[in-house]
Amino acid sequence: MPWSPVKLNSGHEMPTIAFGTWKLGNGDGPINQVDQAISVGFSHVDTAQAYRNEPEAGKAIRDSGLKRSEIFITTKYSGLNGLDIKTSIKNSLENLGVSYVDLYLIHHPRLAVPDIPSAWKEMEKLVEQGVVKSIGVSNFGVNDLAVLLASSKIPPAVNQILLHPYVYATQAPIIDYAKKHKIIIEAYSALIPLTQRPGGPVDVPVKELSKKLNVAPEQVLLAWVKTKGAVAVTTSSKKDRLKRYLDAGDIFLADEEITAIDAAGAAGSMNAARKLQAGILIFVVCVALTIVGLRK
Repeated sequence: MPWSPVKLNSGHEMPTIAFGTWKLGNGDGPINQVDQAISVGFSHVDTAQAYRNEPEAGKAIRDSGLKRSEIFITTKYSGLNGLDIKTSIKNSLENLGVSYVDLYLIHHPRLAVPDIPSAWKEMEKLVEQGVVKSIGVSNFGVNDLAVLLASSKIPPAVNQILLHPYVYATQAPIIDYAKKHKIIIEAYSALIPLTQRPGGPVDVPVKELSKKLNVAPEQVLLAWVKTKGAVAVTTSSKKDRLKRYLDAGDIFLADEEITAIDAAGAAGSMNAARKLQAGILIFVVCVALTIVGLRK
């Protein structure tokens, strides 16, 4: 399963598939799920201040028996409870029960207060203090990245973004800009075409490739993510599905197969835009008719 590590611009290596704890909640559930992910071979755990399950992720990591150097931990500054970056990383380290995290991200550009350059200086200080190995961002657009890079001493190692075929055309400029500046893209919610938008245009090439390659549809989508040079952040409570996620690293997609998925994603995106425009038009007409009726 060659999800080969990628070397970040910080000089550190990062596993290219991660188990994410978003939406896992609290208590024994996330502890068991992180433990299960590690047991099948995941060596990268992605969590965040806002997910409120750093303590559970940390317990599972510590109970795994792995050396600290054998597990890559990502967490994020989410501005929880209005806390600043310095206080937040201190709390995250305590929650996780570790002395450092491998990657620390600003969860969204609007959380970079009072502004992106000032917030980034605080992130850079964490690297200097040795409490984080690499720093990065999440959900940053091209303009946000440009503002950051204009004043940074340490460039962001990663930009974690929403990425699946239906948003690829929209996100492509971010991917291209990141590649130009040696920033690794991490993809979250890559399986949305299957989990939230089944029956859309992407189903056609994905199902055809699933049958042709004798693999599961979710494996095709993760292989597609890999072709974009992105790190996959995914999750599941099912052990067999997690194993398939790891096995997806072996899948090769030909250029024409990648193009077919891209085209289907673009078609689905246009269909969604048309539906939105139609919905807005209907709403405007209804409002106008209501106003006319009131005037009568």
